[in-house]
Amino acid sequence: MSSHVSALPRQGLNARQAETVSRLLEAGLEELRAVGHDALTIRTVATRAGVSPATAYTYLASKNHLFAELFWRFLVEDDHEPSGSSATERLQSVTRRLTARLAESPELAAAVTPALLGTDPDVERLRLRIGGEFVNRFRAALGPAADPDVVETVALAFSGALLQGGVGLMTYTEMGDRLDAVVAVIMKGNDA
Repeated sequence: MSSHVSALPRQGLNARQAETVSRLLEAGLEELRAVGHDALTIRTVATRAGVSPATAYTYLASKNHLFAELFWRFLVEDDHEPSGSSATERLQSVTRRLTARLAESPELAAAVTPALLGTDPDVERLRLRIGGEFVNRFRAALGPAADPDVVETVALAFSGALLQGGVGLMTYTEMGDRLDAVVAVIMKGNDA
């Protein structure tokens, strides 16, 4: 089932639809924090949002779609600017900020990893947006002359670290520490 949330641009929703989506996403985050990602259902989210399950499914194709939407919003709501005097420091500030925010939202972090690995078409579109957002942030940290190979290498390293954090091989705080070292290795000879 395709949904309006990712099938239409946010501007394409009328005011009532946008309000419904907003209520569903707020309720989804509350429900996620209350019961965790395994127990959450679109029905329980709909109840919490005060809408029918049919209405909820109009906008959210699955709970994985909900988790991907929540993560997308989590990313775009953060307007962190890279900081540091070198490209390495700026890049590390971006990866540190992302991992610190994930550590502050463990329920969402735990839910999004398996969600993004799914094959749901709504999730696939969001996965591409999320990956693009990571790449844009890494590129911005590296500056206008960013080497595309370096950007891709950092994106692959970050994605792999996200997966490891998501399956519990390390905490998101540890992920930040480890990514500092990984970024330093990648940037050897590329710092400006």
